[in-house]
Amino acid sequence: MGEDTRSEVYAELAGVGPYGVRPGHALITMVEPHPGHEYAYNRWYEDDHYIAGAMAMPWMYAGRRWVATRDLQLLRYPEKSAVAQPVTAGCYLSTYWVTRGRYDEHMKWTVGINKRLNRDGRVHQDRTHVFTAFQDHEATVYRDGDAGPRDFHALDHPYRGLVLEVVDAESPGRRAELLEWLRDTRLPGRLAGSASPAAMVTVFRPTPLPGDRMSYVKQVEGVDTRLTLLWFLEADPREAWEERFGGLDEEVAASGLGLVELVAPFVPTVPGTDRYVDELR
Repeated sequence: MGEDTRSEVYAELAGVGPYGVRPGHALITMVEPHPGHEYAYNRWYEDDHYIAGAMAMPWMYAGRRWVATRDLQLLRYPEKSAVAQPVTAGCYLSTYWVTRGRYDEHMKWTVGINKRLNRDGRVHQDRTHVFTAFQDHEATVYRDGDAGPRDFHALDHPYRGLVLEVVDAESPGRRAELLEWLRDTRLPGRLAGSASPAAMVTVFRPTPLPGDRMSYVKQVEGVDTRLTLLWFLEADPREAWEERFGGLDEEVAASGLGLVELVAPFVPTVPGTDRYVDELR
């Protein structure tokens, strides 16, 4: 007998549940290929895993890969980071949007497909997950109001760079206050004016990974206190880095609401190529 695909189930599932366009959830995963395995990792991720382990899944509708060359890694701060040890660890970042209200359904599929990929020998093991978490969308702040791409366009629009910022609230009870301050005061102030290279900032909060996740992915830390910000840039992050992105940690610390644990710039990969792989070390 042929393989059972249960194809009739797909028509049933398509007729029920949320199917909007907003990024209600995200997968944000920062990974460090082991030394000597950079080319093999890049080709495996791009040629197989990005598709079979991500984009081919239900409700994951947009994705983009980013890379931090050595010069970009050296711009990161703070030096003592609760996210990356050392702070330069994690030279590849992948970001994916998941349809709002479809987190549970997507998680069932992703656990199942990753178990299958692992069983079939289609998982590159010579890598370390530095910061990998599914996250719920909390806010998006735009520089240009209603003009320009929306957050659901962000992973398809040709942005020239991205800055990952991870902030921990002073306590779980103060995360909502930290989010309010970021959304209403700090981010609008940073984005104000045409001189800002960032067109938008999306804000997420991490969720725990399921208990039956793959063993090589560690459980998410800071679930009760952490916020993850993605700054989408129209300019190379190296341009006036200190002027535009320096002091974010001091700004948050001065608010008394939390601490910045990572500020890390990236540029987009060039799909189908090994561009930047020889610039990682």
